[in-house]
Amino acid sequence: MLKVGEQKEPGLKRNINLFQAVMYGVGLILGAGIYVLIGDVAGIAGNAMWISFVIAAVIATFTGLSYAELSSMFPKSAAEYVFAKNAFKNNLVAFITGWLITFVAVASAAAVAIGFSGYLASFLPQFDPVLSAVALLAALSAINFIGIRESVWMNTTFTLIELAGLAIVVLAAVLLGSFAGVDYYELPPAASTLSLSVGAIIGAAGLVFFAYYGFENLANISEETKNAPRTIPKALIISIAVTTGVYILIAVSAIALVGWEALSSTGAPLALAAEKAFGRPGVTVLSAIALFATSNTVLMMLIAGSRIMYGMSRERALPAVLGRVHPATKTPWIAVVLMMLLTSAMVVFSRGSISAVANIAVFAIFMVYALVNLALIWLRHKQPELERPFRSPVRIGWFPVLAGLGFITSLAMLSQFDSGTMIAGAATVAIGLASYAAIERYRSKRYS
Repeated sequence: MLKVGEQKEPGLKRNINLFQAVMYGVGLILGAGIYVLIGDVAGIAGNAMWISFVIAAVIATFTGLSYAELSSMFPKSAAEYVFAKNAFKNNLVAFITGWLITFVAVASAAAVAIGFSGYLASFLPQFDPVLSAVALLAALSAINFIGIRESVWMNTTFTLIELAGLAIVVLAAVLLGSFAGVDYYELPPAASTLSLSVGAIIGAAGLVFFAYYGFENLANISEETKNAPRTIPKALIISIAVTTGVYILIAVSAIALVGWEALSSTGAPLALAAEKAFGRPGVTVLSAIALFATSNTVLMMLIAGSRIMYGMSRERALPAVLGRVHPATKTPWIAVVLMMLLTSAMVVFSRGSISAVANIAVFAIFMVYALVNLALIWLRHKQPELERPFRSPVRIGWFPVLAGLGFITSLAMLSQFDSGTMIAGAATVAIGLASYAAIERYRSKRYS
């Protein structure tokens, strides 16, 4: 019998199976980016942009395999924090890693919620975009609170709808018989020499990599996943493989329908491709599906952010109150509420501008990717005896080659941002350092 003050805190409930985890990962990666990103990629790499998608998939796989191995070793919420803490044995490095991935979740949820309000305005122009974004955050936070089972089934449904929207583009190309006679290696006139052609394809691959961002959040639902040490690595690999196939199909189909020039000259490239086969109804359907895509991404970012805060609290890196689990819903309800408030505040602060928060979020995620790959390298060297249900392939001696390539490519991606984004990223780290110092000062006073 428990005495007063010794009540057992309820834990998260393991409801997620492999199929649901894969749908979660596919939904995270697909997001809403492909609906607008493909036009910019076409402008750089022309009809050869499908090669850029292949290259980006390979780069994403480097870091994805590092996440797979580490999540099999440490299947915990706040995965990146746990990886860094176990690898470097340094609370500050671990805290900054967790701080950055939390910021990424908050900023991404806010940015995509703003994107949702933009799509909604095409149907309901009288709605204020900031208010509609905040309303979406509140509604999806309620789903997040109700339970992970309900959240994951909603994500699965929305992901299937999202895939159906992309299938419309492929179907349009098939119905019109547009695949034959297309030069899939044609590049824009600016890429007139071999060196410029290679540069254009690689440069477009850097942009495409943003479309793969999100897979890492699979690791943060480990404590709610059945047999997580084996399920999460499988889901990571399958998710990247499935989305790579979808992306290449979409790239080839969109090129076959309208060509790279038309794709690069519109803000709604996939809607343009669907319009060629189905007219205005195709545009309406694609725009409606984009509402599901953006909602899906926001929901998953809200889930991931709340689980990161919950996990860091359980590791005593954040206040204990964030680790409380609701006895009925088995969700970290205070972290869910805080996540909703932070994302809503960012939407209001940014005044509805996606670019104001998205670039900083992407910059921060590459800092996290670099640290995660470095953590795997360090653990392979210092603790080779640790059990690894999944192991990233290819090594030279003890050195994990793919993690090394993931580390290098992450640093290379960081160098591609403008100075303003770099300064904002450095400021985010500085705020994290100040927060860590404040928490440590409070803790030392409380227990002195």
